[in-house]
Amino acid sequence: MAHYGTLRDYRFQNPDEIRDDVRGAKVYGINDEKLGKIDDVIFDHTTGEIRYVVIDTGGWLSSKKFILPPAQLRQSAKHEDDFQIDLTKEQIEQFPPFNERDVESQEKWNDYEKRYRSKWETGPVMHRAETDRNITPTTAQMTQGTGTTGPATGGASFSGAPAGTRAERIIPPTANDVTISSSAAGIGARWDTFQSHLRQRRKQAVLSCKTCMAGPSRSFESADQERKAS
Repeated sequence: MAHYGTLRDYRFQNPDEIRDDVRGAKVYGINDEKLGKIDDVIFDHTTGEIRYVVIDTGGWLSSKKFILPPAQLRQSAKHEDDFQIDLTKEQIEQFPPFNERDVESQEKWNDYEKRYRSKWETGPVMHRAETDRNITPTTAQMTQGTGTTGPATGGASFSGAPAGTRAERIIPPTANDVTISSSAAGIGARWDTFQSHLRQRRKQAVLSCKTCMAGPSRSFESADQERKAS
């Protein structure tokens, strides 16, 4: 089972890695409304794959911070090295309050993800809950005005996504669970290099994780060997 955690206070040491760190980058919403800045990332401690970005709103949101899968981000067209998403403050306020401590408990985190996913079904809906009907916009509709010409990437994303996003809904008729894709293809060079740096420094980044350190000392090496062999 995947184990997730945050970078917290970990800091890269290499100048190139420091420059490419996305923490601190601003995030804008619809109509170029500033929503906050990237405060942290939630990632798989075994693979280094980023599951969510944690966005600090600076105070306008009651819970202070909210999370988004990286697939919902894209490079800002107006602000260099920053990002934008197709959400408004009103839509974000529908998300369940995010508590950073929940990530430390598998049970609490599973419960939070379940409640978080449900808001994409009942909030900015792009799919009819409890059915397999896909009402995701066409590629032309999703890319209109974004400068994107290719099809959406990353496969299944939320159970739904706000109009204008690139995410697709692909769930079998008999599926009971919703898969949240962490694929972040197409976000931009800064994101790609940051993700690469994180994977390379994963072992150092998780040294403060009690769960990881309590496991077998060779767990990281085993995971690395499995990926190389695959």
